[in-house]
Amino acid sequence: MTDALLPRGAAEPAPDRCFFRKGCNPLAETGRSKLQNQRAILNQQILKAVRLRAGAENLLRVTTNNKVREQVLLELSFVNSDLQILKEELEGLNISVEVYQNAEEAFSIPLVPLGLKETKEVDFTIPLKDFILEHYSEDSSEYEDEIADLMDLRQACRTPSRDEAGIEMLISYFNQLGFIENRFFPPTRHMGILFTWYDSFTGVPVCQQNLSLEKASILFNIGALYTQIGTRCNRQTQSGLENAVDAFQRAAGILNYLKETFTHTPSYDMSPAMLSVLAKMMLAQAQECVFEQISLPGIRNEFFTLVKMAQEVAKVGEVYMLVDTAMNQAPVKENIPYSWSKLAQIKSDHYKALAHYFVATILSDHKLQSTDDEDQQEKIWSQLYDHMPEGLTILTILKDKVQRQQLGKAHLRKALVYHEDALRACGLCRKLRNIDILQEILTVAHKRSLLKYAQQEQEDDFLSLIQAPDILPKTEHKVDMVSPQLSKVKVKDFFHRLGPLSVFSAKQRWTAPRTICFHCEDGKLGFILRGGAPVQVHSLDPICSAASLGLKEGDYIISVEGMDCKWLGVNEVLEKLKSKGEQDIEIQVISCQDTTASMHSKSATYSVGMQKTYSLICLAMEEDKIDHSKKTTTPKVPFLSWGAKNRQKAASTLCLPSAVAGSSQTKKLTSPFTLLNTESSLY
Repeated sequence: MTDALLPRGAAEPAPDRCFFRKGCNPLAETGRSKLQNQRAILNQQILKAVRLRAGAENLLRVTTNNKVREQVLLELSFVNSDLQILKEELEGLNISVEVYQNAEEAFSIPLVPLGLKETKEVDFTIPLKDFILEHYSEDSSEYEDEIADLMDLRQACRTPSRDEAGIEMLISYFNQLGFIENRFFPPTRHMGILFTWYDSFTGVPVCQQNLSLEKASILFNIGALYTQIGTRCNRQTQSGLENAVDAFQRAAGILNYLKETFTHTPSYDMSPAMLSVLAKMMLAQAQECVFEQISLPGIRNEFFTLVKMAQEVAKVGEVYMLVDTAMNQAPVKENIPYSWSKLAQIKSDHYKALAHYFVATILSDHKLQSTDDEDQQEKIWSQLYDHMPEGLTILTILKDKVQRQQLGKAHLRKALVYHEDALRACGLCRKLRNIDILQEILTVAHKRSLLKYAQQEQEDDFLSLIQAPDILPKTEHKVDMVSPQLSKVKVKDFFHRLGPLSVFSAKQRWTAPRTICFHCEDGKLGFILRGGAPVQVHSLDPICSAASLGLKEGDYIISVEGMDCKWLGVNEVLEKLKSKGEQDIEIQVISCQDTTASMHSKSATYSVGMQKTYSLICLAMEEDKIDHSKKTTTPKVPFLSWGAKNRQKAASTLCLPSAVAGSSQTKKLTSPFTLLNTESSLY
């Protein structure tokens, strides 16, 4: 899946160069690659439809001709219809499991992976070379290999392998972006490099010159890749389930880190509300895998085991209920795939039904015997409910056969209600009702509860008025987010040769390098050196040879006799200087210039110390915050509008992606999750 990527023109690996892993070949004839290409084509079609709609909305806003208005409204209806169809196709690709799920046949409810965000190619060559020449006063042609390595790494990150090597590569690029930001992105101006990323749910592009969009999108893809690794694990083995739990916990940790770090992202899929819901969904799937892990060896029909399993599965039902509730809250409800919300509801009902089925099995199959530990059973049972049914006590339930049967049938009735709700919800969603394995699991569980109820049915059953209480969820294997440890992946700064980052960064300004040729008088330099790499001139004697030739207090020495010494300490530089004896010494120095106060760049990904700006997809939200008390009001900007005025208001613009060869026709996928789509509206 991955192999070493060598520098351009290098036949064999050099010992002093760092290498990275390249991703899958996007043109290879694999299911994943085809999916990537189809998604790129759909992204272009969505962008075209968005622009058409924006133009029609602008025309509709300014025209006063009724005939023109009618024609524009007709055009808008067609464009909106096409946009909805394209959006549904894109979401179908994002959650296709034939390329993500484990290939082994398994009788398990499918899990939901996240699709990777797509991006356009970025050419760093000209901006970085210009900046090296202008800012660092170095020959930029000497850094062509480093720029090429950076671009190759970014290109590889567009199609990472779905394994730990792919994760490591994405983290390597994310860490490398930290160096790039400090080296080449000054806080006072833009570099002119446009980063375009597509929303993973809607396909709407967001384009910004700020590197923060790139960093946030890479973090999202790291989390998405973890979800795909989790869904590919073999859930029929203990090791596979352990890996799945770990992957979903790490995915939740990455998504939560993204939410807390980048608080004003201009893309719906990276909004705080959406990221919060996605993190909850990943933790719910981790909890589901924990239950499968416990029940994998089989569930013994034994009192204490069934009580434990009832509470464990009730916990799974509870977390999915919380996910379903969060998915149905604004503004997430408008953008989350409809089938995801329905699947969360189905899983919540299904696992709650299993909890009641386990309790009913305890009541029907385990009457208290003289050899049983009565105190222990009473203690365990007291932790099963938050309150006892009216007129019943724990000892009555444990000893009285009639009361046990009536309460057991009450639990079975509640289990049947939950099973029927799950089947009904599955039938209402067009995407889910075509997933055969899901339908089969729900049907088998329902029939099993029906059979259990039929075995206990009596003629006077209608006289039973006991209501089964809810089962308290409890788990001994609680899942938590695993905080990302991005620093564990060590990377070497591609532009290491520019010098120590603490000095040679985009925030610092210096004079052009000055060459000073001086000689020692009586073996004395006329100054002392301090600091780390690079060393600085201190205590300069104003009458010494070096001072008379232009050396200044505080100058940095960057070379001695043509040898670069940016990374050398005081002792190494002194040794080179003293080795010349009474001969003339040639050094190159730079002086730090006064820098103006740093200003935050206007990016939608930061919220401190600057005015908030939004991409075009957030203009509608921004307009709602305008003070309506102003005397002069402007018309409300239509959603996803495209015009000159809006470009002045937003820090980001839409950028048409490059053409992708190939047909836009997509084949129907036969895998269950091919049908996990959404019917929510794009606009």
